[in-house]
Amino acid sequence: MNVLGISAFHHDAACCLLQDGRLRAAAAQERFSRVKHDRRLPVDAFRYCLREGRIDLTDVDCIGYYERPVDKLSRQLQAGQVDPSSPPDPTTPLTTLVDGLGFEGPIHTFPHALSHAASAYCYSGFEEAALLTVDAVGEWTTVGFGSAENDDLHLFASTDYPHSLGLLYSTITAYLGFRVNSGEYKVMGLAAYGEPRFRDLLDRLVTHDAGPDLRLDPRYFDFGLGARMYSPALVDLLGVDPREPHQTPTRDHADLACSVQGLLEDLVLTRVRWLHEETGSERLCYAGGVALNCVANARIRRDGPFRELFVPPAPGDDGAALGAAALAQMALGGGRPGRMEHASWGPRWTGAGIRHLLDEAPVAYHTYQAEDELLEEVARRLAEGEIVGWFHGAMEWGPRALGARSILADPRDPEVARRLNRHIKDREDFRPFAPSVGLDQAPRWFALDAPSPFMLETCAVLEPQALRAVTHVDASARPQTVSAEWSPRFARLLDAFERRTGCPVLLNTSFNIRGEPIVCSPTDALRCFVASGLDALVLEDCLLDGDDLPPSWSELFAHVEVGSGTADDGPRTSNLYAFV
Repeated sequence: MNVLGISAFHHDAACCLLQDGRLRAAAAQERFSRVKHDRRLPVDAFRYCLREGRIDLTDVDCIGYYERPVDKLSRQLQAGQVDPSSPPDPTTPLTTLVDGLGFEGPIHTFPHALSHAASAYCYSGFEEAALLTVDAVGEWTTVGFGSAENDDLHLFASTDYPHSLGLLYSTITAYLGFRVNSGEYKVMGLAAYGEPRFRDLLDRLVTHDAGPDLRLDPRYFDFGLGARMYSPALVDLLGVDPREPHQTPTRDHADLACSVQGLLEDLVLTRVRWLHEETGSERLCYAGGVALNCVANARIRRDGPFRELFVPPAPGDDGAALGAAALAQMALGGGRPGRMEHASWGPRWTGAGIRHLLDEAPVAYHTYQAEDELLEEVARRLAEGEIVGWFHGAMEWGPRALGARSILADPRDPEVARRLNRHIKDREDFRPFAPSVGLDQAPRWFALDAPSPFMLETCAVLEPQALRAVTHVDASARPQTVSAEWSPRFARLLDAFERRTGCPVLLNTSFNIRGEPIVCSPTDALRCFVASGLDALVLEDCLLDGDDLPPSWSELFAHVEVGSGTADDGPRTSNLYAFV
């Protein structure tokens, strides 16, 4: 049985393939189109899934779609988010699937929140669990509460639009001058530099009880078709001018970020405790865009009542494609997929194919026949302060670089982090870098209560002075624990770096530059290598030195078109949430 899952037309479009009950392939459209947060029909991701499954369209039994367009349109009409005199056709998304993909088989649609819940539970390996979804909005639900046992999962309570934790956080994201739907993690990073000085004022924005009842005060928000998400009343309440996008954040901005981060954590944790009382489960499966807030995730694990927590590597709308696929598979009589142990579900390239590309380029490179020799050379370069692009194996699923499409550096040297932020990644200095560490070594360096394979929780750094390049201002980090079983080459590189330096940790950040998605193909990696000024690039068994690049390549790649269109095609701007 071949089941495809698709999310599209909002943000982070994606496609996955379940084949004979197991996940076979998954990828976001942005990785192929090179358009960050691409919302369009994921044609390229769809084609990749068919190739990876060695099937054609006639072999697909059904498609699972991650939301219900008619229900979504009802919310848009009632909320004034579309023109009621000429509303969109609610069948358009499904018609576009049929016309754009050429698929004539059955398409099963599922509620947005249920797709999120399934994206966690159906890949958790748990036999039973409580379910929590927290995001901005799907059709109507913004927070979903549920339970699951074996192949039966359902949501039994909800908070509905316009009362939304995700929209609350996105509103302050816009107020702080960051791009909505992508800049929320910047607010989380900035929060560590502030104090909760605005917390009492922000508490006025929301009333809630210990359960699903949560209400935003409409006086402070504008979720219609205006130019911003907050009203003038919020500006008057806070007494701080909204930050312009290119303005350096002030202490007021850091304090506001700290205040909204603390408010979010407390509100989520209150709901987690209520859910535990209602279900009696010891396991929590958690998804939705807010589940990308790794500081809040750490609070859930540390201060919450659940003994086990599973957050999938892509808890946002891209990951909902996996939930829709699982729900569709169960609707056809199949069971749940197995536990997701790793995130390597994207395309890979052979060493022979990469060598052919480099020979045709042409560019100087060295091929290592023995893996140990390659790893020792990379470890030497990292220990000497070089910053290295690392391309190996199947591309990661989700927004985190996990050792397949990564930029690696020495975690001990803060100058390396400054160079990365200012000259390679072109990002704000207040944003921290994440560490990767071998699973067995993690307890020595980080106060982790459980493995963290998907880099979705923060924790205290036990020796912050030894890991200054990956330790945030509050002495925390967002580590990835690397399993030798699922990431053998990356684990051996960590071992090689430890033999040379005594430190089994590497700085690991996504292989991309500002404004672009993480690289997918060797060609993407080469272009990013040239544009970023990395010292070296590893493409499988080949190593390229930045000093050996042809001088003409900088000009050549400067004229290469990265993607067509933008992630903001349609009625949206950087300071608005896209409700359509």
